[in-house]
Amino acid sequence: MEVIRSKPSEDMRVRGLRARQLLRGDIEGDDLERYVEERVLLSRLEDAQNWARKNALFPLGFGLACCAIEMITTIGSPRNDLSRFGAEVIRFTPRQADLLIISGRVSIKMAPVIRRLYDQMLEPKWVISMGACASSAGMFNNYALVAGVDKFLPVDVYVPGCPPRPEALIYSINKLQDKIAGDPGLGWRERYRAEGTEELA
Repeated sequence: MEVIRSKPSEDMRVRGLRARQLLRGDIEGDDLERYVEERVLLSRLEDAQNWARKNALFPLGFGLACCAIEMITTIGSPRNDLSRFGAEVIRFTPRQADLLIISGRVSIKMAPVIRRLYDQMLEPKWVISMGACASSAGMFNNYALVAGVDKFLPVDVYVPGCPPRPEALIYSINKLQDKIAGDPGLGWRERYRAEGTEELA
């Protein structure tokens, strides 16, 4: 029996006939192998997991100072919508989030609270330091502030600016997604010998 070969531009009737041939067992040998090769996509489990993680980031809705307004503008406004980039589901509990965006200046009293929130987040988890204050204490560099959240958190992406534009935050999320897709393990605990820092209670 002659096998009906379809091109992408052909109509649904031809594709339906070919599917019926396959179900009846009329396609055999080389034709069957070609049919399967056209439709089967092979990948590694890690690549599929990273693709899913990259396109389903759950940011924690958490802001400390004026950069939080820019973060809210980026997340919720129709002009700069994070849902186009796979990060639309904003969580307000750390146990449902995997991305922490630190936006604003961090006081010494607030640092342990942020660290506790980070420890309660899902694994694997990522951190974006948004703005000059979160990255280096910025113009508020005094005794009451932590000069950079990388003193107590492993930061994945830094966003410069005071305040950074919404486009800068979107760009940083794109960079983080590239990192997630390219580095499946993201074993920062092993890299920094930080085993045992998980919250036990």
